Amino acid sequence: MPSGLRIAPLLSPSCSTRLRSAEVASTGELSAMRRAIAISAQGLGSTSPNPPVGCVILDSDGRMVSEGYHVRKGEAHAEFNALTAAGKLADGGTALVTLEPCNHHGRTPPCREALINAKVARVVIAVMDPTSRGEGGAALLRKAGVQVEQDVLRDEALLVLGPWLDSVRSDRPFVTWIFEAGPPHGRCAVIRHENLRESHDLVVRPDGEITEGRPGNHGRGVFHVPSSLGGTAVETLGVLRESGARSILLEGLSSCADVLSAAGAVDQVVVYLPDTPHSWAPPGQVTAIPDGYRLTAATRDGDHVRLVGRR
Repeated sequence: MPSGLRIAPLLSPSCSTRLRSAEVASTGELSAMRRAIAISAQGLGSTSPNPPVGCVILDSDGRMVSEGYHVRKGEAHAEFNALTAAGKLADGGTALVTLEPCNHHGRTPPCREALINAKVARVVIAVMDPTSRGEGGAALLRKAGVQVEQDVLRDEALLVLGPWLDSVRSDRPFVTWIFEAGPPHGRCAVIRHENLRESHDLVVRPDGEITEGRPGNHGRGVFHVPSSLGGTAVETLGVLRESGARSILLEGLSSCADVLSAAGAVDQVVVYLPDTPHSWAPPGQVTAIPDGYRLTAATRDGDHVRLVGRR
């Protein structure tokens, strides 16, 4: 982690904290924040190494007037896109943003500066940014007289921002492994969920081929597709990190998946279990998801059961 960055707490807010956050946001603001979360997901597979962020602007009467999301590094951030669409209607209004507005000059100006210049009266934030320099964008907004509420619908925003946030904290890409636990060893999962690729920066196929999840959608000069991966987990993660990727999808059973799994570097598994007889004595020991993962979803998908587990 670069020096001088403010480190946000690693633990999620308590239930009481989340309830207080919800109480300080109106019903209209909660609805707008959920819209911001929804549109932020359109940036999955293209914003890395930046986070996928969404923003909605309400006018001074609480009516939604604009929205925006971040597309890729080097281009305008979500707040700027939303403010541009709102124009003068942002004056005295509220900005709902899924991640704390940035407070530093990079390839684009600071978002907190854009919000202040637009004369926004209130900013509602879902997730605080652990990469903020110095005090952070929220603190500087408050100093400028802007009312700020934070941690509003944080858990819901993490459905999109979670992998990016985990990647920042672990200093490596968030890794998802999708495979079928049984013959034909991974092919079913690959066929059924090709759309899962588009939510990830890089895809490592069973034969070792590495492709962009959304080909050609990342910013030039900040992202590249590796030609090959190293032999050890440290080497592999090093190559993936240097690519600019924040999220990786491992497809099927492969030596790369074995190496990263053995090193504890697989954060999420998506496992397809083929149907079995309703009364059955397995020929050997069978499991649902690998040890060390918490089951977070279980659904039917054709003639398989689809399980999702988080480390």
